[in-house]
Amino acid sequence: MNAMSDAARITDRAQDRALQALPVYRAQDFSVTSGVCFGDELSFASELVLDDVYELTKNAEPHVLATTSKGKHLEVAPNSDVGAMGARIVIDSVITLMSPDSRIVEALVLVELDDGDVADIYLLPLAAMEPTVDYTLVGVDTNNPRRRLAEIACVAFTRGTHITMASGAQVRIEDLKVGDRVLTRDDGPQEIRWIGQNTRRAVGDFAPVLIRKGVLNNENDLVVSADHRLFIYQRDDAIGAGRSEVLVKVRHLINGDGIVRLEGGHVDYFQLLFDNHQIIYAEGIAAESLLVDPRTRPALPKEVDEALSQSLPGHEGAQHLGYEVSEGLLNEDAAAKLKRASTR
Repeated sequence: MNAMSDAARITDRAQDRALQALPVYRAQDFSVTSGVCFGDELSFASELVLDDVYELTKNAEPHVLATTSKGKHLEVAPNSDVGAMGARIVIDSVITLMSPDSRIVEALVLVELDDGDVADIYLLPLAAMEPTVDYTLVGVDTNNPRRRLAEIACVAFTRGTHITMASGAQVRIEDLKVGDRVLTRDDGPQEIRWIGQNTRRAVGDFAPVLIRKGVLNNENDLVVSADHRLFIYQRDDAIGAGRSEVLVKVRHLINGDGIVRLEGGHVDYFQLLFDNHQIIYAEGIAAESLLVDPRTRPALPKEVDEALSQSLPGHEGAQHLGYEVSEGLLNEDAAAKLKRASTR
């Protein structure tokens, strides 16, 4: 089992405990084995030297850094495995590493502060990393690294996904425009306020999930980001959620058969923003639109962020948030149970 798989499981277990639960390695577990800074552990951007070779220690294990927001800043949450409660977390930089087989891995460098001084440093890989493998530092980017963290939290559809319009027409997401009216479950036709688009390597948390045609009564294959939540109405409570209406993260439905991760290559992601957090229809099944909260807000363009501050209050206290099902109620048979429960 590789390190990123362990980290993913830890993230899933902790997801309900804080605003964001990040699988990180301590700086002392990632140190220079060859180069100018030989013997030094990971540090912040101004102290990093390109072409230094780093290595995760043999027994390195990811820890949960649970964070919450205070204004525009991140703080360590009370239930975090690492860090001092209330300490400020700065997203220092995005570093680019290259393995001996020329595989590129990006990671975030997070700095914990204590009264302005550095208390600890953490590595947050954005793709799988293996212990005792040489990783050469080939890039350091300090230009808005918080945006990269925000992109992980932004739920997204992939190119080619059919969205149901107010007219009933099925339109590919890449053909939509701001102002187009989309059918929503709760508020009828609603205009799109913003469409986000980015292309990422399909690795780690950026690897999408494929829901094969028919597995959840979807009309075609549906490919979405791993943290995307689907809205399912159960005619009977098949999974013991205590309610008929549930939101389920697709990463918790992966079963290696009808619902699988798509690792490798690149993926085009699209985000749809409405005045309120909405449930819309993609390939015929209900899925959420982008929810703006402290995690996702840095991913928005400046003009959209300003508009949110002035005229889009509907994302605070979104009505659907209480519907989310915890991972503990789901297993490899969950998709089949939910399909049966929603069609009886």
